[in-house]
Amino acid sequence: MTDVIARRGFHGPSTEEAIEAIHNELDALWDDASFVPDMDRMTFATAVIEAAANIVQHALPVAEKPVEIDVDISVRPSRLVARVSAFNAREPFADDMQASMPDSEAESGRGLALIEALVTTVTFERQDGTNTWILTRNT
Repeated sequence: MTDVIARRGFHGPSTEEAIEAIHNELDALWDDASFVPDMDRMTFATAVIEAAANIVQHALPVAEKPVEIDVDISVRPSRLVARVSAFNAREPFADDMQASMPDSEAESGRGLALIEALVTTVTFERQDGTNTWILTRNT
């Protein structure tokens, strides 16, 4: 079992205010884990915010309940881990999870490719109406 050195999280409505709250949680996390190198902080935080922003901007409710966002971020001895979830959300991908960059004229579609470029691994799970992206960055 891997030891968790520091942990922060957020759960609430999927709104623009959630992004600011997640930024605040990340800042507090780095206060608790000041040994994490600046480059790892910056790249990991950018990936987490991108994943959360994609939920706020694009997640559609599966029924009448609004989409809620949940972020659980932890620091372990040699790894940063974030679980970014969209509750009450439709499945975001029709058939596959594509991470390729769209052409230069496209106005969207870069989020997943950006996230994959910033972290060590990205996995996706869907269970009981909840979409969860698990981001890890080895430090």
